[in-house]
Amino acid sequence: MSQRKCFALDLVDDAELVAAYEAAHAPGAVWPEVIAGIRAKGFLNMEIWRVDDRLFMVAEVSDAWPIPLDPSQAEVDGRWESVMDRFQHPLRSAADGEKWRPMQRIFAMEEQ
Repeated sequence: MSQRKCFALDLVDDAELVAAYEAAHAPGAVWPEVIAGIRAKGFLNMEIWRVDDRLFMVAEVSDAWPIPLDPSQAEVDGRWESVMDRFQHPLRSAADGEKWRPMQRIFAMEEQ
């Protein structure tokens, strides 16, 4: 079984940084160790969508998600997050500084 999770994050409102962020996420650009770590955490599939400086992540995760990373994967994940920090900033409502904020589903057509 799996479940869908959605998250939101803002980018720094700078066209050059947005372009560089997109380039860092182009096919083949994300470090292979990062992709392995994402899978190890229990992500089965993930997409990131953008409008202006707002990002939306749509993820299919295993029922065991989130799975803690082993130390070597956590170290690589931390380095990747440090590189991404220059592009990203928390949503205004993130009092705790959390970057990727979980979203709450408020509508499903199949339920109407």
